[in-house]
Amino acid sequence: MTAIDTAADTGSDKPEKKSRAAKAKENLTSPWATGAAIVIAALWTIPTIGLFMTSLVPGTRYRTDAWWEVLLDGELTFANYSSVLFDSFGDSSTAPPLLGYVMNSVVVTVPSVVFPLVLGLMAAYAFAWIPFRGSSFLFVTIFALQVVPLQLALIPLLRLLGPQNLGLAGQFPGVWIAHTIFAMPLAVFLLHNFIAQIPSDIIEAARVDGASHTQIFFRVIIPLSLPAVASLAIFQFLWVWNDLLVSAVFGSSKTYPLTYPISSLAGSYGATAYLVPPAAFVSMIIPLIVFFSLQRYFVRGLLAGSTKG
Repeated sequence: MTAIDTAADTGSDKPEKKSRAAKAKENLTSPWATGAAIVIAALWTIPTIGLFMTSLVPGTRYRTDAWWEVLLDGELTFANYSSVLFDSFGDSSTAPPLLGYVMNSVVVTVPSVVFPLVLGLMAAYAFAWIPFRGSSFLFVTIFALQVVPLQLALIPLLRLLGPQNLGLAGQFPGVWIAHTIFAMPLAVFLLHNFIAQIPSDIIEAARVDGASHTQIFFRVIIPLSLPAVASLAIFQFLWVWNDLLVSAVFGSSKTYPLTYPISSLAGSYGATAYLVPPAAFVSMIIPLIVFFSLQRYFVRGLLAGSTKG
């Protein structure tokens, strides 16, 4: 037997050392982990199912019977969704349909997600790979802005966007600017942590090939940063879609999102409280679609910068 065969036999007898990723995958795919995930998912889904079933209860039985009693009687109906989306609602016969506010939420949310993503990605690339004087101090300053409550900036920013200055308050651009400003500290911090971990060999190879910063940004940084971008997009989308304070302060009756009418949908003395569940379910179904569409990137982006190796 040759030395090579002996070494091969000796090496085959030793158990292969498992990597940390393999061990984590093995633990997470165990029956106990799968069972725990199913239980957690079921508990998380129960309130959503309860809200949906309650939204189908007709107004005449909303205060007297539970949804399972109405289900047994076969009286669940989608008429509440038709009323709340296409007809006047609440205690005012002149109130616009809720569908108009849904469109306002879309118009407010999409630019308020895109703008901080684009600006934050460019700033994160500059802090990570373009050395300049004072970059560390400026980055720490931007990161420190996260601890400042946005309520402290509402009045100064409103005066800046008001009719005496920029004149954007009460319009969609004013709401977009406000949401973008409040999102920038977290956007720069999260994206910087991810971009800074991109191997320097990739950046150096692009520079050797003659790529400019613009080419590196669009051809290298953006494709490799998609997990972090998707994670931040989920956070920002949920924040803007469910926001009432910023939209109420910087918007107007023409720009109010879906959260504004829901806050007063029950009407006087709760006369139209049965319309609140269908309106609430409509307000949550779009964020759920966005989250499940981007969930494969969520954990990767959420853990960006937390581990190395």
